[in-house]
Amino acid sequence: MTSRRGFLATAFAVPGFCLAFAAGAAELKEDQDFRAIDPPLAAPKDRIEVTEFFWYGCPHCFDFEPVLAAWVRKLPANVSFRRVPAVTANNRWVPAAQLYYTLEVMNLVEKLHRDVFNAIHVDRQRLDDEKVLLEWVAKKGVDSKKFSEAWSSSGVQGRIQQVRELVPAAGLTGVPAVMVQGRYLVLPQGSHEDMLAIVDRLVARVRTETGAR
Repeated sequence: MTSRRGFLATAFAVPGFCLAFAAGAAELKEDQDFRAIDPPLAAPKDRIEVTEFFWYGCPHCFDFEPVLAAWVRKLPANVSFRRVPAVTANNRWVPAAQLYYTLEVMNLVEKLHRDVFNAIHVDRQRLDDEKVLLEWVAKKGVDSKKFSEAWSSSGVQGRIQQVRELVPAAGLTGVPAVMVQGRYLVLPQGSHEDMLAIVDRLVARVRTETGAR
């Protein structure tokens, strides 16, 4: 992980990730507003699923988090949300993914997800250093021994392996990124709000396509 706010989180060297198009009221345009995922990925049949891909070390993900959190709080009952910590082929982002999934198996995501971002980007803590990380979680009231056990567990390692397969299947080129129902990947927009406006419209599109209510 890194706390350098100047880092552009394009995992696969795609320039200008944050330069994008405004999300206007015009019809959605493929390869401008979104990219169709072919073949589509597995998704729930009883609801519409929105997936965020992120990296804790990404300054853009840090800025996106409060905007996204406010949006998630307003989701209708038939739309679910999940986070996926992206990993890259060079394994640079694996410690951050391992941190997220450790929090997840310990049911600590809601309590500490935002705190992790703040620790890295505000407090400049190197949570990619195991000693620093264990000291940090202990200060947050977490049993560091249990955390360490969860960190190295097969459950966490299995989830990371699933992400290794999901990232290329989704066609991910950088973070933050949002996928809708395993069918559409939102392309970079002019602002975080613009990106979520595209997500809303893709959710409506999936609802029409599937007949979901």
